[in-house]
Amino acid sequence: MVRLHLHDDRPVRSLKAKIRALTHKTSQQDLAYVLTRLGQIMRGWAMYFRHAVAKHTFSKLDSFTFWRLAHMLRARHGWNWGQLRRHLTAATGRWQIAADGVKFFRIESVTVSRYAYRGTKIPSPWPTANPA
Repeated sequence: MVRLHLHDDRPVRSLKAKIRALTHKTSQQDLAYVLTRLGQIMRGWAMYFRHAVAKHTFSKLDSFTFWRLAHMLRARHGWNWGQLRRHLTAATGRWQIAADGVKFFRIESVTVSRYAYRGTKIPSPWPTANPA
């Protein structure tokens, strides 16, 4: 069983480094671009690791990325926490980061599924011993 935890750190550290590079507090990049690029990176990472036992790691990475974006927006706009909450709360009352129609991709929303055991259903690439 493949188990991916935060202490199995190479893939997680690599992803976090990419997230940090995109969400630096003094970044002048357009928020829509940052959200698009984060979505691409995180979707690819999630599709690769969705067959591992990675739900807890996805949740941690989702939280890490959300707060990196929140800190970036606070620094960029000079908002305090109340202003940040007012700007990032959707009509439903949930926090939501979006710009120009691009929403923050929640990596924890990716369904984690195990490979189904196929056992004897896998066709053999070799010819049978007695083709009679």
